[in-house]
This record gives sequence, C-alpha cells and structure tokens, in this order.
Amino acid sequence: MTDPRARVAVVFGGRSSEHAISCATAGGVLAAIDRARYEVIPVGVTRDGAFVLERDDPAVFGLDPEALPEVRDDGTRVRWPESASSRELTVRRPDGSTQSLGDVDVVLPILHGPFGEDGTIQGLFELVGLPYVGNGVLASALGMDKHFTKTVLEAAGVPVAPWVALTEADRRGDDTWLRRRVAGLGYPVFVKPARAGSSVGVTKVDGPDALDAALDTAFAEDSRVLVERGLEGRELEVGVLGARGGGGVRVSAVGEVIVTGRPFYDFAAKYLDAPGVDLVCPAELGDGERMDLERLAVRAFEAIDGRGLARIDVFLTGEGFVVNEINTMPGFTPISMFPRCWQESGLAYPDLITDLIEQAR
Repeated sequence: MTDPRARVAVVFGGRSSEHAISCATAGGVLAAIDRARYEVIPVGVTRDGAFVLERDDPAVFGLDPEALPEVRDDGTRVRWPESASSRELTVRRPDGSTQSLGDVDVVLPILHGPFGEDGTIQGLFELVGLPYVGNGVLASALGMDKHFTKTVLEAAGVPVAPWVALTEADRRGDDTWLRRRVAGLGYPVFVKPARAGSSVGVTKVDGPDALDAALDTAFAEDSRVLVERGLEGRELEVGVLGARGGGGVRVSAVGEVIVTGRPFYDFAAKYLDAPGVDLVCPAELGDGERMDLERLAVRAFEAIDGRGLARIDVFLTGEGFVVNEINTMPGFTPISMFPRCWQESGLAYPDLITDLIEQAR
C-alpha cells in the first residue's frame, strides 16, 4: 500500500560554527514533527560538507554542554536529484551500492550560519526544483550578512543602530581612520562577524584598549566585521511567519531577553543554560507599543523579501524601536525564543513545524 504521508527531508548540521546548534534543532524537530502526516528523511551535513543519511533518532542530538551533538561521516552519501524533472533522493552506501529514498515533497533545512542560512543551499534546492521551507536565496543572503541587512533596512526606512563595516585591509598600516570612525559611534560598541550567528565571535567593547582583541575574535569568524553602537534599552524579539490561506504576514507574541549577570546575551546563555539571562514571553508592552512593533517587524521582513519565517530582534530605546538583526532561520529548539513566542500565540511546536512545511508545499 502506498504511504499517504508527505516525504520531508530534514537537513541539519553544516559547515558553520553553529553546527552543533543546528543538530540540537534537528533533535527537537525530529521529536515533534507530525509522523502521521510526514515521513522523515534525516540528512546530516558533516563539518566538511558531506551529505550523509543520519539516524532518525532525536535522542542522538540532545544539546549536552559536555558533548555537543555532531553529524559524523558514516560513509553514506545522499544524492540530490540530478535535474528539476525529478524529486528522487538516493543514498550511496559505504559498500558502493545505491538505494532510492523515494521522491521528496519538501526539504526542511534547519541549518544555521554560512553554507546553510546564507542562500547557498537554497540555491541548490532552486536549481534542482525542490520545494523548501523558509526564505529564498536573496532574503537568506541578506539576512545572513549584517552589513547588507542594515543597508537594506535603512533604505526601507527601518531604524537600525549606527555601524561601521570593516575588512582586514582596514587594519593594515595607519589605522587612525578606523579608530576615529569607531570612536565616532561612542563606546560601548559591539564587534561582530558580519556573517555569523548565535553570538559566535561577538564581543562587547567598553573602550578603545579592548578594540584590537575584539576585532581579532570577530575576524577569526569572517572576513568582514561590524562595529555597532551599543544601545541602551529593552531587548525584544518577535517571530514572523509567512502568509497562508490568503492572509497576510503573521507576527507572534513579543519576547524579552532580560540580561542581569552577563555583558550580553551570548552563546553560553542562549544554548548552554548559563546563568544571568531570563527569557520572558509575553513581554510587558502597551497596546500601542505592541502594534508599532508588529508593523515594524512586517516592514523589515518584507524589506528583505522574506518568506516562510524569521525572528526580528529589536531594542526599545528612549527614541523608539531599533531593529538589531533579522534571523532568517532562528534558533528552533523547543526552548528557543521563536517557538516559545509562537506557543504563546497559540501555535504549539509541532503545529509550527507543520505550518512551515505546508507553506513550502
């Protein structure tokens, strides 16, 4: 008897420094996806970019601070369709034999960072004609690069924090120009890789003496770095989902990141349960503030030609809302802010996964 379920290829891992977080997200998705509706093909991407057929076992990908999850090369190789005329996935086994995995209805890429969240794998799916969850090539590329995100948002009239974009060439020889521009932002500043996520490579800098070390840390992750004015205000996050059934873009309840015992909301606080940060959803906002934030989130999402999903991170300052970042594949573990805010809005984690898959289909 033919299986009536749609076949979903869940792709995770990847070549970026966020490999382990992507694997942890996969653990959550594999545990929660509606198995009555979807047959899952788990496709892992090793740290050097090999596509392998992974185990369909959520327990393998738990986020343990002592042993972060990882896609290991078991010798299998998943092959994508050779053209847009087919949706068949195959796997080559270590003994050289090839097996069909059947036709894929949709791909769910839950990759974070470069070579996954930046438009590269989206381009692959476009080339072979596979429907996929989430943002397209342009929005993914824009959302991944903080410099170009800010450039596009600023052109669309969306308020962003002042910033300076730097390359390694800017540090060679006389760097008086560089230091003058950074000083013009006013300390403290945040130094960030332009194309990394999960706060990897990010440093808060309170004065010029700490600038060089922060730049070294950021340039270890990327060839372009942002130095961004530190903003005083509340740190808020809101989820966005693409339209379904003829409706408009949807916006979740608002979450708030309250930092009490750390310099900022860093990797350890996000994923390793480090102390000093509380995540609150829903955040306490007036009706007018919430409506203003919803409009701003939709405007930012549409400015980058968003599709599927995003998390919009903002600061509420004395002058109003300022967009900090757009995450086109936000943290998606069951305890991450994005699914938590949608749960507060009445969309449970398994239903959120279904919503995204059905958007793509």
